[in-house]
Amino acid sequence: MSEPIGEVNEADFSARVIERSRELPVMVDFWAPWCAPCRMLTPILAKIAGDYAGRLELVGVNIDENPDLARTYRVQSIPLVQLYRDGAVVEEFLGAQPEGVIRALLERHIERASDRAREAARAALARGDARQAEALLREALADDPDNERLVPDLAGLLIETGRYDEADEVLAGLPARRALDEDIAALRARITYGRLAAQAPPEERLRRAIAADPDDCEARYRLAARLIIEHSFEAALEQLLEIVRRDRAYGDDAARKAVLEVFALMGGEGPVVKRYRTLLSSLLY
Repeated sequence: MSEPIGEVNEADFSARVIERSRELPVMVDFWAPWCAPCRMLTPILAKIAGDYAGRLELVGVNIDENPDLARTYRVQSIPLVQLYRDGAVVEEFLGAQPEGVIRALLERHIERASDRAREAARAALARGDARQAEALLREALADDPDNERLVPDLAGLLIETGRYDEADEVLAGLPARRALDEDIAALRARITYGRLAAQAPPEERLRRAIAADPDDCEARYRLAARLIIEHSFEAALEQLLEIVRRDRAYGDDAARKAVLEVFALMGGEGPVVKRYRTLLSSLLY
């Protein structure tokens, strides 16, 4: 078997994979000389890496010669391929996969010419020019409709400006496989609560309604929607947990579901999420 391009070992893995991935994606092929599927997969990886020259690097790790690396990265079966970006694993797959499947996985992370528009749009937003940012993203998406990274950026911008129907239309252009991804689910949650907040009474009126009747779960839910759109997540969680405490059945368990969506909007981890997960569990169980 010909060895994978760019063999790395325990001494240089950090520099050639972790640090290098901060500059461009690095694909790591964990293999061994006795592995028949590895012999099938490695030429495919090498071909793909050649096609993406300058935008992707491929390295191999012989697990027989680097057992500590195999243990560190929990390699229990081979071939195992991990894709690193910004110092962390962003994708991985096990076993010999078809070239098309691998390319589809990589396309989510390989830089394309249209990605420059994303950077320009971010710069425009930083200047407060949302109109220019939108124009850049729409033009880039028209030129490169297969660049799935443009869609969440444009949808997020539309959501921030209250154009929920347009954001829905943009997200509808994504492949079905992206529907359950965390970033898309978070955008759809923002659309849901944005629409609810847009139809809700002013915040002060909602707070007066709650003060007059603490069991008014509808007012609490609408207030939580307003707080979510304002990124006041902790305050929203307080209202939602109070609904769970007072009426678990409200809105077909809407409050508990909303709590989980807020966790996703907050990144799914961190001390605040951990604290409120504990509070939610104590209410449920």
